[in-house]
Amino acid sequence: MENFTPASALAGGLLIGASAVLFLLLNGRIAGISNIAAGLLAPRRGDVSWRLLFLGGLVVGAAVVHSLSGNVTTPRADFPGWLLAVAGILVGFGTSVGRGCTSGHGVCGLGRLSMRSLVATLTFLAAGIATTFVVRHVFGVAS
Repeated sequence: MENFTPASALAGGLLIGASAVLFLLLNGRIAGISNIAAGLLAPRRGDVSWRLLFLGGLVVGAAVVHSLSGNVTTPRADFPGWLLAVAGILVGFGTSVGRGCTSGHGVCGLGRLSMRSLVATLTFLAAGIATTFVVRHVFGVAS
């Protein structure tokens, strides 16, 4: 845990939580990324621009923070590409089956005291722990 930064993690968590609350209060919408993106696949009139702005803000915001921080992120050359592809497919499948993503359930759903989101979040955590174990100890991929 050489990169553990509790102050920035706390600040980021507070900003994400406040943003989710404000999004719900001001727009009456839940800030679950997968459902926001899925809404672009079958667009309805008057429902596209806010979705594009929301998703664009995620990308632009990350780019701004990255450029201001001076940290250079490099891809993991030691991580097999096929495993990344399988992981991406499984995340997409799990998002569909779970009727939402980790941000939707973990941040927004738990904040609304949703039992379905609690079960989904616990399932995400258990699957993440199991996957980490398998990748590290079965496939032998180092962290």
